[in-house]
Amino acid sequence: MTLLTIDTAEHVTTLTLNRPDSMNPLGAAGDGDAFAAACDAINADMGVRCVILTGAGRAFSAGGDIKAMKEKTGNFGGTAPEIADGYRNNIHKILRALYSLRVPLIAAVNGPAIGLGCDLACLADMRIASDKAKFGVTFLKLGIIPGDGGTWILPRIIGEARAAELFYTGDVIDAPTALEWGLVSRVVGHDALLEEANALAAKVAAMPPHALRQAKNLMRQGRSTSYDAALEMAANAQALMHSTQDHMEGVDALIEKRAPKFTGR
Repeated sequence: MTLLTIDTAEHVTTLTLNRPDSMNPLGAAGDGDAFAAACDAINADMGVRCVILTGAGRAFSAGGDIKAMKEKTGNFGGTAPEIADGYRNNIHKILRALYSLRVPLIAAVNGPAIGLGCDLACLADMRIASDKAKFGVTFLKLGIIPGDGGTWILPRIIGEARAAELFYTGDVIDAPTALEWGLVSRVVGHDALLEEANALAAKVAAMPPHALRQAKNLMRQGRSTSYDAALEMAANAQALMHSTQDHMEGVDALIEKRAPKFTGR
């Protein structure tokens, strides 16, 4: 079954993990290419200003395919070097594609987000959870380690102590705990999840597209740079934004006390 369904409307693209019968597992042959193609197309389309990632059915994603692990097929078969290359060339390609999105990404977590599924959600800029959502990084319970970059991602979101607790115990937390820990920014009723995600995406998509992408880039670069370097990048990016028509539209709209209409020029 095709991994992703892709729908775009009103400057927002929704990516839906679409293997509901098996809780949206990841890592089948071609999954990395599917994500790379979708994210490359989004990055190339200035009409897209925000992305929502969610899952079909009752799960966001249960992570790696346990059946394939048992049978040692696909990404989980072969010699150790072959398995490593399977991670690099397929599973990690999914993660790199999402991480490289130039527009804001909202994860609408509709159910369990476990292992690789949790890592995917953590790559989003914003996370909204259904009250049926659960989160876990349960790799050690399977006798493996977090192979998807989760040890880099999760501590940046919830801090090292809480990330360590989840990694070392394999515990799964519910949506209210995820909210308390800062893993998600809000929890909503299950039936209202996509409505809330689309409302948030609409607010994001109302912003000027060039400035939106620059702001995301500056936030991303700020994770690993000095304050002086961040100021220098901001100065250069700001100079470009001052030359856009969208900047003048924002100024005019504020003076005229009306909502701005940004066109990407």
